[in-house]
Amino acid sequence: MKRKSMISNILIALAVVVLLFVIVVATRPADFRVTRSATISAPAEAVFAQVNDLRKWGAWSPWEKIDPALRRTFEGPSAGIGAIYRWVGNKKVGEGSMTITESRPGELVRFKLEFLRPFKATNTAEFTFKQQGNQTVVTWGIFGENNFMSKAVGLFMNMDKMVGGQLEQGLAQMKSVAEAAGKS
Repeated sequence: MKRKSMISNILIALAVVVLLFVIVVATRPADFRVTRSATISAPAEAVFAQVNDLRKWGAWSPWEKIDPALRRTFEGPSAGIGAIYRWVGNKKVGEGSMTITESRPGELVRFKLEFLRPFKATNTAEFTFKQQGNQTVVTWGIFGENNFMSKAVGLFMNMDKMVGGQLEQGLAQMKSVAEAAGKS
């Protein structure tokens, strides 16, 4: 009798913990947005060209350096709306695609991001360009909805810190490439 009561108490306590976890996860934000900016000493059109032509991403994208065996394919036009870049890489890079959905020269490039591995998700990324004298302020943002799983993962991992660091790295590499192109 005592044993049965103890097992019942453990099951009730476990159910309470699971319920509390579900409630905490459900109260997490329904969407996310990670952005970083950098100032590049080059005209907005030159910086825009680094983003709008998907074949140029190999020179500055932080994910291109993570997996030397990364497989890339391109579809559609080489730049602008409809250009598609697909990748298949190791477990750190995963598999997915990005498609340019909006492109305004010197102002904005927006992408549909589709991740297939290690998890399925569809998000949006965008770059904005603001000319300030001889420099351009570039802002790179990724945003989308948080499903239950991403809300749960967000309890243990800081997405802004993790993705934001990669955006900062990419912008620093883009700065080097765009400024070097301007000097040649």
